[in-house]
Amino acid sequence: MSTYKITVPAMGEGIIEVTLIRWLKNIGDIVEIDDPIAEVATDKVDSEIPSPVKGIIKELKFEEGDIAPVGEIMAILEVEGEGNDEVEIKEIETEIKELEPNITEETPEIDSDNDPSTKGFKYFSPLVRNIAKVENISVQELDKIAGSGKDGRLTKEDLDKYLLERSKVKDEKASAAPIQKTETTSAAPVTKMSGDRVEEMSRMRKLIADHMVQSVHTSPHVTSFIEVNMSAVVKWRDKNKAEFLSKDNEKLTYTHIITEVVSKALQEFPGINTSVDGNSIVYRKNINIGLATVLPDGNLIVPVIKNVDEKSLSGIVRSVNDTVNRARNNALKPDEIQGGTFTITNLGGFDTIIGTPIINQPQAAILAVGTIRKQVVVVEGEQGDSIGIAPMMYMALTYDHRIVDGAMGGLFIKRIKELLENYK
Repeated sequence: MSTYKITVPAMGEGIIEVTLIRWLKNIGDIVEIDDPIAEVATDKVDSEIPSPVKGIIKELKFEEGDIAPVGEIMAILEVEGEGNDEVEIKEIETEIKELEPNITEETPEIDSDNDPSTKGFKYFSPLVRNIAKVENISVQELDKIAGSGKDGRLTKEDLDKYLLERSKVKDEKASAAPIQKTETTSAAPVTKMSGDRVEEMSRMRKLIADHMVQSVHTSPHVTSFIEVNMSAVVKWRDKNKAEFLSKDNEKLTYTHIITEVVSKALQEFPGINTSVDGNSIVYRKNINIGLATVLPDGNLIVPVIKNVDEKSLSGIVRSVNDTVNRARNNALKPDEIQGGTFTITNLGGFDTIIGTPIINQPQAAILAVGTIRKQVVVVEGEQGDSIGIAPMMYMALTYDHRIVDGAMGGLFIKRIKELLENYK
């Protein structure tokens, strides 16, 4: 008998660690190939980690709730035949070496002179070190903070608590000094009244809240609105939806058509399919459109349809239906919510006329489409104007005003309108 070491797998672009939600197997349990052994969470999605081999659980390296870096050993199995002890150690060392430069590209790090890994300090995860860098905490100060993780490891929660206490101490000292009163941007205190019910936010709701606040603080948001006559789209869909259902066994919706049209417009306006990286603009080669999807519990997730510009309408229909259905059943893979370059949110399902969406960072823009409603409109004709009834829809484009000005944003949403009004 030998041992096999299962490591935390790569979970998608920019993800360097996961939170262990719960073990699905216990020490002594027999596992088959592809049996899920643990459920983990990133800041994007929950996933199950399968066993690549058949064996018996010999050791579990983390406690539920621990932060586990990508590449670190999380479980050891007893297996028949040759194990992977020597190979695994080399793979982990290589993975960690490859990971470090990638981290410095994504987020700020503690400088090399104070790097704990070279000075004999305790191990700190990349996330903890990045927070310390931003908060100007020296390695010496970091090393003195008590950790609540496995083997006394410092977690993000420990550091957040320390920063809160440090802030309180500073506030107390400041309040004792005769300084001029200044304005504050902290949230107003909430006074709880009789009959109120207090409920802790779910983990996903906290992540959504943080993501929304971070987006507004990152980008100056500007929103442009436009009205679209959807007559051509409605007629074409009514004519072809039965064929889609019988031929492809797929339902054809307005979202599919809008996604196709937005992809065409993004090809004409590459300045919208961008991201800001410091003082640089990243022009995305691929058009990967995220579709905001409401989950059964009311939370929101944004699965990404990759390379939409390379798909036919039938391909878009299949990809969207499959991805959205799996999103609602919590069956998405981590990379299926990564790499989006533009986002569409459809408010029509709630009978909402329109809304002002918040940019899904680090993208440059997001499109909200409202419900399609029959309205009285002015119809222009050769014999003059007349009054008619048409299915109308509002669209709202929110864009990052650092790189998308009003002219580009206005022309882009106008082009989407033209493509929809002259569909097929």
